[in-house]
Amino acid sequence: MLKVLAQKGLKLYFLPPYSPELNRIEKLWHKVKYELMEFKTRTVQTLEEDVRKILTGFGINYGMTF
Repeated sequence: MLKVLAQKGLKLYFLPPYSPELNRIEKLWHKVKYELMEFKTRTVQTLEEDVRKILTGFGINYGMTF
């Protein structure tokens, strides 16, 4: 099956079972946790609002480079 896929131009990359450095979402959450959100006491509601604000402005207000 891999040969058939290769003939169609598809190349598969097999990753180790746990490789957070290769997972883009892990890089995003690291940036959110340590760069975009200041350390302060939050209620569940303020935490949700802060995360929603970051995710809504993602790509507009925050120049994300990975």
